[in-house]
Amino acid sequence: MPRSPRLGLLDDPDFGRLFAATALGQLGDRIVFLTLPLVAIATLHADEFQVGLLTATTTAGSLLVGLPAGAWVDRMRKRSVLIGTDLLRAAALLTVPLARWAGLLDIRLLYAVALLHGVLTVFFDVAHVSYLPHLVGRGNLVEGNAKLSAVRSVTGIGGPAVAGPLVGLVGAPATLLAGSAGMTLSGLLAATIRRREEQPETTSEQPRLGTEIMEGLRFVLHRPALRAIMFSDALFNLSLVMYQTMLLVFLERTMGLGPFGIGLVLSGMGCGALLGALTATTLARRVGGRPVIWLATLLTCPLTVLMPLARPGWTLYAGAVGLAALSLGGVVRVVAQSSLQQSLTPDRLLGRMAATARFVSSGGVPLGGLLGGASGAAFGATGTLWIGASGMTLSAVPTLLWWRAARGRPSCGCSRPSGSGGGTRSVSCPVCAGRP
Repeated sequence: MPRSPRLGLLDDPDFGRLFAATALGQLGDRIVFLTLPLVAIATLHADEFQVGLLTATTTAGSLLVGLPAGAWVDRMRKRSVLIGTDLLRAAALLTVPLARWAGLLDIRLLYAVALLHGVLTVFFDVAHVSYLPHLVGRGNLVEGNAKLSAVRSVTGIGGPAVAGPLVGLVGAPATLLAGSAGMTLSGLLAATIRRREEQPETTSEQPRLGTEIMEGLRFVLHRPALRAIMFSDALFNLSLVMYQTMLLVFLERTMGLGPFGIGLVLSGMGCGALLGALTATTLARRVGGRPVIWLATLLTCPLTVLMPLARPGWTLYAGAVGLAALSLGGVVRVVAQSSLQQSLTPDRLLGRMAATARFVSSGGVPLGGLLGGASGAAFGATGTLWIGASGMTLSAVPTLLWWRAARGRPSCGCSRPSGSGGGTRSVSCPVCAGRP
């Protein structure tokens, strides 16, 4: 059935279900993003290093299971992984309010929940990235990624706006019930998607897990575009986590904001992300899908220094604008680079590509949490925000260098020229194989 030009992919019932499931799951995730650290800060009165350790624990899943997750997901139907991980994450979050009501909540239990939630999130994210090409086709990847980024941005506004008042009304532990409910509904809605993937091919001699992991690693590391994106993300994510680890501490203890005020500031980030999602396709078309990847970072990340420059009063609004700019540039970058990564990867390697990229780019995130906590203890929250802002700006360098070196050559890295003329090509390249 032809799609409405105005609605595009949203006219497809199955994509509409994924879109709605993403909205509910991301709403729950945004609530958790604000609330879990506030359980430590406001309920358990954790110090700066404990807050940093909580961030490290939350993100340790990428380091622990990042590489095998891709190989496992490539052996399974992605939709089933999405459903299962959503429901398990929802169950894990329920333990926090239950422990609070039973008088058993302490920082160690919070670490355990954060670790389990983070491990499950790795599997969810790898499956989500791998599932989209199956659902919408490779010709619709930019539109699909842009629409899903848009709904993530809306929940980036709504999540903190909902969580802030809820924390003030019922407390941070009870607010996690809302996050758990969002993930439960997301999993149940994903179960209603009718289009089924084919079961991944298996043979009597299934390759060893290590062999499959190495195949994914070689594929990503041997392609200049994928390699540059991965290392750029690694520096950006490490610096972002350092920044975010102390951002809540800065807003609560330096700026004197309560949960509602913190929620409003983070909602402003969601507004920037929404604007980025609405303009990402247009910017990629006008600027170019490849240069926009590094330009988005270089033009927006320096504005994050407005937050550590802020003081109680009107300058806080300038700091919030800087955070909104960060989110805008981040979404534009992610839409462009996700579409490029997916388009360069054959179906059978999608899970491993996503997991390898996540492992390298997010493997240092736990270190970022620890560094953020240690830096906060040594230099204070304000000093750590300066360090994080500098690192995020410098993260544009790997993709900028790749773009400058790759002009006139295909991003897959083989010997085939980028023009339509003759020349040689590598028959082993899965991107170029079969092309005229």
